[in-house]
Amino acid sequence: MIEKIDVGMAPSSAPVSDCVRAGKQVWLVAIAEDPVTGNIVSGDIEVQTRQTLENLRRAITAAGGTMADIAQVQVFLTDKADAAGMNAVYREYFNEPYPVRATVIAGLLAEGLRVEMLAAGVIG
Repeated sequence: MIEKIDVGMAPSSAPVSDCVRAGKQVWLVAIAEDPVTGNIVSGDIEVQTRQTLENLRRAITAAGGTMADIAQVQVFLTDKADAAGMNAVYREYFNEPYPVRATVIAGLLAEGLRVEMLAAGVIG
């Protein structure tokens, strides 16, 4: 059975959890949203990536872990040209050994959203 972790984000109207845990495993999802208002943060890919990673950090911390506990990240970008900017910010949040990662170019649901990240890790 999974346990929903309250990460303190503004509630979503979609049927989704920001973070769930099953035993020592944790799964997280983050987008470039303001944690208080739930609005998408406007700005370039660096601004949106930084907010997405801050929200990911918020979720892993709420689950009792750190960014070093994240083993896998799936990154969804709306534009291939944003990969370099996303990578520059990503390196500020993760160190060697980097999590296993896949990056996909996709259409995202929220208007103005340029990046979304799905992550998994092991805590404890």
